[in-house]
Amino acid sequence: MNFIYFSPHFPKNSTEFCFHLKEAGANVLGIGDATYDSLEERLKESLTEYYRVNDLEDYAEILKAVGYFTHQYGKIDRFESLNEYWLELEAKIRTDFNIEGTKIDFIGNLKQKSKMKSFFHKSKVQTIRCQPYRDKESALQFIEEVGYPVVIKPDSGSGASFTYKVHNENELEVILSSHSPDSIPFILEEFIDGIILTYDGLIDKNGNVVFENSHRFEQSIMKVVNTNDNLYYICLPEVPEKVRKAGRSILKAFRVREIFFHIELFERKKDRQIIALEVNMRPPGAWMTDAINYTYDTNIYRKWAEMVVGTPIEKQPEGKYFTGYASRKDHKSYVYSHQEIIDTYGERILYFNSIEKVFSRAMGNFAYQFRTETYEEVKSMINYIQLTHNSHAN
Repeated sequence: MNFIYFSPHFPKNSTEFCFHLKEAGANVLGIGDATYDSLEERLKESLTEYYRVNDLEDYAEILKAVGYFTHQYGKIDRFESLNEYWLELEAKIRTDFNIEGTKIDFIGNLKQKSKMKSFFHKSKVQTIRCQPYRDKESALQFIEEVGYPVVIKPDSGSGASFTYKVHNENELEVILSSHSPDSIPFILEEFIDGIILTYDGLIDKNGNVVFENSHRFEQSIMKVVNTNDNLYYICLPEVPEKVRKAGRSILKAFRVREIFFHIELFERKKDRQIIALEVNMRPPGAWMTDAINYTYDTNIYRKWAEMVVGTPIEKQPEGKYFTGYASRKDHKSYVYSHQEIIDTYGERILYFNSIEKVFSRAMGNFAYQFRTETYEEVKSMINYIQLTHNSHAN
């Protein structure tokens, strides 16, 4: 299999996907804008050849690179970045070179939240009422139907950037005057008071889910981004049955194959009803792939690679732990120092590091990953790590 991995140097965990692809027998070819010498050794060892371009946004350069690899190695079997930002570019390349995977005629359904809704309806999973922004008058009519607050967000995008909770017409006017819908298409959504439960995993070329898990977000990521607050989430050792049922119905409606999926669902607080939010046909972000490994004592990178090359995948192991992620922001003053955290929790701390600046608004400036055997323990660790002097005083 000739597999072109686009931007293999970023984000950092792309190296693991490339490494295990090679281990599984694929011929891994890289296209990126970083110099070859700057690539870490593990990535260099994973790539048969690396083609450097000046600008990843320059489609002509990418066409030339794929053409070169085709001439050198024969037909390209896969072209992937596993990064939502490049979904449309990937689809264009697959269309132009007739490479297996999502083509340009379908990609809008995976990028635009407004288009996802029809697939949610087809899946019979309840979804959020929404409407593309056309003008203020139609926006006010929609708000009259669903009531305040409403959420305004880009129709395409991730990470809660430019996402706002609007409580009244004055706030609506401020947002509309500061962000032009002509340059960035927006949608309006009814506000759901709930937590996010994800359905993540691997679906093979025959439409079988061969691995599944769920993460629990008890905070609003929109609020985290807009208030520059801390973030935490928990990888669960078991997938709640209602999450599994909804997630599999959504996958069936989208008819996707041989892909790493990440589906976001609300669990509404007032009745615990599951409501579809959005789909992302790529691995979950941040450190969630590693959280899966820690929770199940497995290697999800290897399992993904084996699925891609067609190697039979072993039965999914049982989840053993609750794996937590807790971030910190540089502007906050915390009660406990880094050393106190390490001294207190010892080997339960699995990993800690600073976060790339491009992700820091949502994911924090520094974060810890850790696991415990109970939900109560993991929440206690989150609270300890994120306790600030202000919250301590309150």
